[in-house]
Amino acid sequence: MNLLQNLIHESLVATGHVECAAIIRRKDSSIRATSVGYTPSAEQIEAITAAFKNPPQAREHGIYFNGASYCCIRADKNSVYAKKAKSGFIAVRTTTLIIFGSYSSSMYPAVCVEAVEKLGEYFREKNK
Repeated sequence: MNLLQNLIHESLVATGHVECAAIIRRKDSSIRATSVGYTPSAEQIEAITAAFKNPPQAREHGIYFNGASYCCIRADKNSVYAKKAKSGFIAVRTTTLIIFGSYSSSMYPAVCVEAVEKLGEYFREKNK
């Protein structure tokens, strides 16, 4: 495992409230690291990056992700929160990266949010 994969596992997945996670490079939308067994599709990455490009539209119309419409709870220059029933995802943008984490109906969304936001803050402090 590389350093970024270790961070995903230890900071996100190990909480028990992040189902899958990824770190994506903003410059070219390349995947830098993922949780074990998860690979975000190009459509998923595009949906996340589009929400950051136009937060008002994401809030108003929701986000089409994984073949379903998600209600956008928050969208601004740093964070996107979306949910569908009792599952959802959080994406956090830093200078060079997007950190993504999702949760299922059996997990606590607040713990997922806190974990993803904390990892995002870690990268912001390092100016990454």
